[in-house]
Amino acid sequence: MQDYEGVTAFLGEWGPFQRLVFFLLSASIVPNGFTGLSIVFLAGAPEHRCRLPASANLSREWLNASIPREVRGGRDGPSRCRRYRLESLANFSALGLQPGRDVDLSRLEQEKCLDGWEYSRELYLSTIVTEWNLVCDDDWKSPLTASLFFVGVLVGSFISGQLSDKFGRKKVLFATMGVQTGFSFLQVFSTSWEMFSVLFVIVGMGQISNYVAAFVLGTEILGKRVRIIFCTLGVCIFYAIGYMLLPLFAYFIRDWRMLLLALTLPGLLCIPLWWIVPESPRWLISQGRLQEAEIIIRKAAKTNGITAPDVIFDPMELQEMTSQKQQSHTILDLVRTQNIRFVTIMSVILWMIISVGYFGLSLDTPNLHGDAYVNCFLSAVIEVPAYIIAWVLLRNLPRRYSMAAALFLGGCVLLFIQLVPPHLHVVSIILVMLGKFGITSSFAMVYVYTAELYPTVVRNMGVGASSMASRLGSILSPYFVYLGAYDRFLPYILMGSLTVLTGILTLFLPESYGMPLPDTIEQMLRVKGLKNRQICNSTRVSKDEEESPVILKSTAF
Repeated sequence: MQDYEGVTAFLGEWGPFQRLVFFLLSASIVPNGFTGLSIVFLAGAPEHRCRLPASANLSREWLNASIPREVRGGRDGPSRCRRYRLESLANFSALGLQPGRDVDLSRLEQEKCLDGWEYSRELYLSTIVTEWNLVCDDDWKSPLTASLFFVGVLVGSFISGQLSDKFGRKKVLFATMGVQTGFSFLQVFSTSWEMFSVLFVIVGMGQISNYVAAFVLGTEILGKRVRIIFCTLGVCIFYAIGYMLLPLFAYFIRDWRMLLLALTLPGLLCIPLWWIVPESPRWLISQGRLQEAEIIIRKAAKTNGITAPDVIFDPMELQEMTSQKQQSHTILDLVRTQNIRFVTIMSVILWMIISVGYFGLSLDTPNLHGDAYVNCFLSAVIEVPAYIIAWVLLRNLPRRYSMAAALFLGGCVLLFIQLVPPHLHVVSIILVMLGKFGITSSFAMVYVYTAELYPTVVRNMGVGASSMASRLGSILSPYFVYLGAYDRFLPYILMGSLTVLTGILTLFLPESYGMPLPDTIEQMLRVKGLKNRQICNSTRVSKDEEESPVILKSTAF
């Protein structure tokens, strides 16, 4: 049987049907940009201090002196979590003593914020932090909330592929869109942090599942050339558009419940797409539903103004194709030989550190100097040129050096941040954005590079294992940001150092640009430094592969 693309070549590459599918599926990714990083504003922590009860009988002087001073980030300010013991202050006030003159404040006993906190309303009217007092002894709950979302993403990554393989790309796409939108709506009515967090896990599951389903559906419907642009620019740039809209929504809606509701409602706009976006003909063929696949192809031909042949798919050839059996492989094949074992270990490290850097810098934007909304918007905007540069590098330059250069750029500028004088806030922000640019570019390229390194027989498992490592990195990333509470530069030092080390590690991987894709484990490119051991009863490249090598110029990410 001819391959699918050969059979459907009469449709053309970029007709009205392909343009419609391209833009509708890309647009369906926009709400993911809202959801993925909405926690930046939903869990924003404004300035706060201990609340004094209305019944506190203190003079004006003692009210102003009731909160100890502390230095944070090089600046002096009121303590966020401590106050002077209220009973002592009341006694001093009753005796007419003056703070600082009659009483040495440094010797006074302190206590926790027993009556709650007062929050600044300059930046946010309310967040889940102010709603449920996720500060001081409970401040660990804020990064955990973000991590739980990424736990949902990890779980969704496991099940989304299996669900779409069993029930179809289109059904899973819209079902998981419903999960993301529906459970986000339920979050608006959360009555506790625990309820919000549990729902956030489910939202994370839906978010990644519909992202993957849309990604796979587009790659299976679109032709080869358009597919490359869809994978490298369409999906990622529309995600960045959603990310850019997030700070705009948050700027005008400062209450977390109303903000979450506003971010949820656009998901309803995807409902009409059910009657426009078709099922994947490739998946239908794999399920033996030949007639349904042919109906979709004929409708596409009609939309493109092309006359379809009388017979598109031959049932006899289809039966012959689906009856062919392939050798089965397991996850253990990813560590079977020394070469593939090194590739797997290095890929796992690479994906994890890149993910830590990407999500760490994205979640850290409210902690930068200046306006939190502008900083978040800049963090989103910088992704667009990063994706474009990644696409250009993938098409024209070696993978290994492109990846290493992007990682070195991202890591080095993050390490330089600690050297910037405190008053040059703009320089610090520029360096953070350059770091985000480099890490985002490497994130875009790592999908392609990893897919080219693994052989056909285990490529899906190899990329899947690496992607799982990426999810683990995203789960850890909020805690890198959390370390900034102890030392403002510590997150940048850690992320920068790890990113630079990962860039060095990348140089030991084999170069895959312009090389034939390996089909078997024995045909894999060798990791630099490993001895080229001869493998018995196998040849490096078969005669058929020498006659018609397959070269992967770009793939999905």
